[in-house]
Amino acid sequence: MTGADPGLFGPDSVTWQLHSDPVMWIAGVRALYLQALHPRAVRGVVQNSDFRRDAWGRLMRTAGFVGTTTYGTTEAAEHAGARVRKIHRLLSATDPDTGERYGVDEPALLLWVHCAEIDSYLHVARRSGFRLTDAEADRYIAEHRQSARLVGLDPDDVPGDRAEMAAYFEKVRPDLAAGPEAHEVDDFLLRPPAHPLLVPAREVLWRRVAHLAYASLPPYAHELYGRPAPAPAAVTRQLRLAGLLLRRVPARVRWQLPPKHILRAMARLGPGARPAPYKLGR
Repeated sequence: MTGADPGLFGPDSVTWQLHSDPVMWIAGVRALYLQALHPRAVRGVVQNSDFRRDAWGRLMRTAGFVGTTTYGTTEAAEHAGARVRKIHRLLSATDPDTGERYGVDEPALLLWVHCAEIDSYLHVARRSGFRLTDAEADRYIAEHRQSARLVGLDPDDVPGDRAEMAAYFEKVRPDLAAGPEAHEVDDFLLRPPAHPLLVPAREVLWRRVAHLAYASLPPYAHELYGRPAPAPAAVTRQLRLAGLLLRRVPARVRWQLPPKHILRAMARLGPGARPAPYKLGR
């Protein structure tokens, strides 16, 4: 549709194609595991949210933010970012060891959350068989300087390619630890609250997602959590199988799930805006 607003990224971006892939749900759980390893960052979550009782609500709000910033109009994305920044400005956490009170919108904490998320999306997608060249992977990381800006970061301070991202993780590694809050998140992700009738589904489906997300973490994360993971080759095979099975669900069926960001974007921009992996590498 000529003249329609493509949003922050647009149909020609790597983000537009990648975020439509169903393995993003596994990647999102991996991001939660990774984010929990920064003690100051995870305290901000544990001390300011009732994630134990509102697990699905929190997950859906995060998915809604990613969907809006990826496929929504520029105005909708900017509004979502402003809302997140406003909430973060009002929240703080306390270091139980020192008594220090600090804001959850510290740039270092926002940067950790951002990098753990983008690294997880890219890592799980590529490892599960979503084909991206190294140049496209770099482009994806660079595109997300936009999403970093939305949450309050200076884009110039955010990694813009794989080399910068790797250097960032190497630099932040000494700050990471699996404290009580990280183990609380770990336990929660393995056994999130569920209606009694849904417990069997949680055991069969969710635990597999959580175990696979955990297994895809880097080795240092397994060491910190103190739980082993399968051999990397086995994890890659499991991710490829999961990707194969999930991608067999027709996209039109998957995209019907509320709030239908992709279908709304296609209605706004026309059928040519349909996300599809084959559009990369042209």
